[in-house]
Amino acid sequence: MELRRLRYFVAVAEEGGFGKAAERLGIVQSAVSQQVRRLEHEWGVVLFERTTRRVGLSGAGERLLPEARAVLAAAEQAARVAADITAGDEGILRLAAIHGPGDRIDRVLGELATGAPRLQVRLHRLPVARRLAAVRAGELDAALVRAVPSAPGLELLPLWSDPLYVALPESHPLAAERELRLAQLARLPLRDNPCFHELIAGALRAAGSRPVQGPPFTDLRATLTAIGAARAPSWTLFYEVRGVPRVPRVAVRPLTGLAVTTSLAVRPGPPGPVLRQLLRSLRAVEGDESR
Repeated sequence: MELRRLRYFVAVAEEGGFGKAAERLGIVQSAVSQQVRRLEHEWGVVLFERTTRRVGLSGAGERLLPEARAVLAAAEQAARVAADITAGDEGILRLAAIHGPGDRIDRVLGELATGAPRLQVRLHRLPVARRLAAVRAGELDAALVRAVPSAPGLELLPLWSDPLYVALPESHPLAAERELRLAQLARLPLRDNPCFHELIAGALRAAGSRPVQGPPFTDLRATLTAIGAARAPSWTLFYEVRGVPRVPRVAVRPLTGLAVTTSLAVRPGPPGPVLRQLLRSLRAVEGDESR
């Protein structure tokens, strides 16, 4: 069924004749008559009672007229929604998010809500490997990732960098320093935070060293407690989320020369409409922070 034939049917019904409908539509009368007859043949009903003096709706035509109007209205609405999706004003953004320092993610979502109030954002929490695989497979539009140097088959767009902190025993000589460099920690056993394994290993390799493996890293709070309680010194690395934690017998010092970068993982190629909206919101938040 062609929408054009429905438009012609509605026009004839509303104008009360084929000639006036043709004028309204800007086409010849014979084309209107032909398309309405094809619609009647397709549906197997007579839509109009035709005489030499007038054209009026049949019983079937009267019943089908509101349905035809509803179909045309739905088609117009679909076209409007499609246009909004193309512009990025409407649609669904499937985004894998992360826990991060400050309120950046909340501000990005706020920018999205202001700039595209009809855009639906669906946040997903997934492990990093699953997050990247979902973007590759098209299950997600994008994923925020931290301390990921490369992702085969994807493009990583750097967004922002955050400082890193070292936690080590308060009694260790290095705790007397106000800031620490990675080279100072190279011989101290590392409780390896999986989030930063590649970052630390790569930085130490570049300096001609490698991390000394220490006790396992569990979660941050338990690991910090273990560092303060253990007889043998060790250290770990973390970033600030909601303030720097304070744990008895543990010193926390900023790490210089190394930061953790958060990136947006996307499929290669020009970004689609919803991604363009996301990137605009990310740039807006980044611009606010640089002022």
